[in-house]
Amino acid sequence: MSTELLIALSIGIMVSCGVYLILRPNTFPVVVGLTFLSYAVNVFLFAMGGLKVGMPPILDEKVTTYTDPLPQALVLTAIVISFGMTAFLIVLSLRARDNLNTDHIDGKIYLSNFTDNKLIEPTEGSSKDQPERVESTTTSQQDILK
Repeated sequence: MSTELLIALSIGIMVSCGVYLILRPNTFPVVVGLTFLSYAVNVFLFAMGGLKVGMPPILDEKVTTYTDPLPQALVLTAIVISFGMTAFLIVLSLRARDNLNTDHIDGKIYLSNFTDNKLIEPTEGSSKDQPERVESTTTSQQDILK
């Protein structure tokens, strides 16, 4: 099996797994799916530079062939950006889980009793209700927010 075919298959598998996980209703699989997609894009960028094994990225007098260093720089930049994005999404999902008491994307709780899915809407006046938190802030915090 050629190297290009192996790289193409791995990119396809990572993209399909990433899309499947992004379509899940909970936040953690969405974060893992976005991570898979960023890995697939990194491998794609790296493969577009040409797959030359054992070639240096710097042109020298005694080297006749070399690899393009631009895709390698783009992949290093994409790794840093995807790490920051992943950290932000994890913090955002943990904050949403803390505020809503659920891991569901829409903030809704579904009960499954093997016959049907029932949706439980948030009740009025619950401690985790967003308008209740805004009203409970102090006057000085409201002045700062304005």
